[in-house]
Amino acid sequence: MRRPAVVLLSGGLDSATVLALACRDGFAVHTLSFDYGQRHSAELRYAQQISKILGAESHRVFPLDLRAIGGSALTDESLAVPEGGGEERGGGIPLTYVPARNTVFLSIALAWAEVLGSQDIFVGVNSQDYSGYPDCRPGFVLAFEELANQATRAGSEGRTMRIHAPLQFLRKSEIIRLGSQLGVNYGLTRSCYQLDREGRSCGRCDSCRLRSEGFIQAGIPDPTPYI
Repeated sequence: MRRPAVVLLSGGLDSATVLALACRDGFAVHTLSFDYGQRHSAELRYAQQISKILGAESHRVFPLDLRAIGGSALTDESLAVPEGGGEERGGGIPLTYVPARNTVFLSIALAWAEVLGSQDIFVGVNSQDYSGYPDCRPGFVLAFEELANQATRAGSEGRTMRIHAPLQFLRKSEIIRLGSQLGVNYGLTRSCYQLDREGRSCGRCDSCRLRSEGFIQAGIPDPTPYI
């Protein structure tokens, strides 16, 4: 019997690769996406498609309106999404950082994992996010795993909860090569912070820039439709 696992799936390149890895490793995967008031919510339909194509057991979209908090260009329409690599502000934290987002997402994934009887949660944080996003760093992943084992019934009964971050030491080009070997169709993923209604990427935001550079460095054609 395959072990159940929860995979955080945004619809982007990184999380799709993580999903493919979890499926390859024999987990019975349940994917979890969040409709959190993000301006690029069109990514959710791509998450659903990639979840089905890669063979997830189930897919859920959790409604969570972080616009009530704001503080990020992804959830506050009064803040412009930075373009041209000028995304950092004081302290090196990008304006596209959503306060405590990964902490919140992993907490909900942890709750669902307990219900599913799962001890494994997968998240697609990677090395190119380290400098800007504190909740993508290895220290955060380890700290949350420790919290998960302190805060859950499973942990108290000696069933170890694990937070898997298989991409955390890989650059975007390495992730793309890995996913291509696993058969991920990156044309069905979106990474843009400013997707239009037709699902086309802006090609200007930091996420688009990193994605495009990743395909160039990987030597693999970029299937992303740009405006």
